[in-house]
Amino acid sequence: MTHRLRPARRPRRYVPGFVPVPLRARADGWTPHRQAAFLGYLAQTRSVSEAARLVGMARETAYRLRARRGAESFAAAWNVAMGRGKGDTHRSRKVTGYELEYRALYGALKPMLYAGRFTGIMRKADNTALLRLIARPHLGLAGEADRAQAAGEAPPVSRGGSCHFSRMRGAAPNPCPSAPSPSMRRA
Repeated sequence: MTHRLRPARRPRRYVPGFVPVPLRARADGWTPHRQAAFLGYLAQTRSVSEAARLVGMARETAYRLRARRGAESFAAAWNVAMGRGKGDTHRSRKVTGYELEYRALYGALKPMLYAGRFTGIMRKADNTALLRLIARPHLGLAGEADRAQAAGEAPPVSRGGSCHFSRMRGAAPNPCPSAPSPSMRRA
């Protein structure tokens, strides 16, 4: 009786969901869709130069994007796409307030791969981030709290509700009424 040996399996290529790097909106720049496509092609080719060329960007700008402030999620997904990380890394690292808000409101972008080839982009809802944000409403003011902490001031206090969501980049205008002026309070 002889046993047949199975050929060694190639490691499955995978890119976790990530939050795009917050940038100014430009048609010829690193849009969220272009960032997700880059990571998909990066997992497919394992070459930064080739992936950047396939999305119409330069290799140098990809490295600059990775080094920007707020690119932690993108950099972690990059490491997984290159085979340097394992699994969904957003659970094993500290998640910033901005990233938590983005995941709760918009979900994470997830490049889809089939048989080792990049096929498309899916927006993956993240209910865990929403529950974490609801449980700790002070995280909704992450951008202002970070600035206040850096300046040595006390973080701003929320007026309650979900008004703080509108302070995120790209969100709709603030639906909450502004605080009444001192003259209106006396009336």
